[in-house]
Amino acid sequence: MSAPTVVLVHGAFADSSSWNGVVERLRAAGLTAVANANPLRSLSGDAAYLRDVLTAIDGPVVVVAHSYGGMVATQGAAGLPNVAGLVYVGAFAPDTGESAFELSAKFPGSTLGDAVVPTPLSDGGAELTIRQDLFHQQFVADVDEATAALMAVAQRPVTAAALNEPLAAEPAWRTVPSWFVHGAEDRNIPAEVLRFVAERAGSRGTTEVPGASHALGVSQPDAVAQVVLDAVRAVGEAAA
Repeated sequence: MSAPTVVLVHGAFADSSSWNGVVERLRAAGLTAVANANPLRSLSGDAAYLRDVLTAIDGPVVVVAHSYGGMVATQGAAGLPNVAGLVYVGAFAPDTGESAFELSAKFPGSTLGDAVVPTPLSDGGAELTIRQDLFHQQFVADVDEATAALMAVAQRPVTAAALNEPLAAEPAWRTVPSWFVHGAEDRNIPAEVLRFVAERAGSRGTTEVPGASHALGVSQPDAVAQVVLDAVRAVGEAAA
């Protein structure tokens, strides 16, 4: 088995550059990484786009997903024979019929609802952004203020429809080995939710980073990269 390509899927209020620190560490370990540009428009559309990216890659793939990106990966990777592993980074790992909004409210603790601002869209829907004055503490409290301010300006809005759309497929984690890493101080998705989905998915390894925020790939790239490397090593050994 050749070394897997690592495909990273960002979530809401972020973009592909949020994986830069993780990508640097994966490349230093000799791995090929692809940071997928998640459209954040609808779960079905975002998952279909990711599926196109995954099917175009020769050889095995480990999919790494953050936040809402976990919804996308769980649907988009389902049933693909080249997907050898999944890594959920502060991410939703839904079961069939569950939405991001539904899962985020399963246990108390999220303060995201009070921090987002809706913008009307021409199709009658709305897209959501995090208020810039609240972005630092809400999304990435464990980085410096200057970095958080830049991230707030560059954040990618997500549609309310995407966060409300339920998973329509058999979840990929049902048949693909998965690993989980999350921050203990996540204010978007409560840590209790993240522990719940990891246990339900039969996580091969769950890492909770003390004091870490929601944007774990930015603030704790060493911890995230280590879990990805563990997953890559494990799927390689399983195929040997």
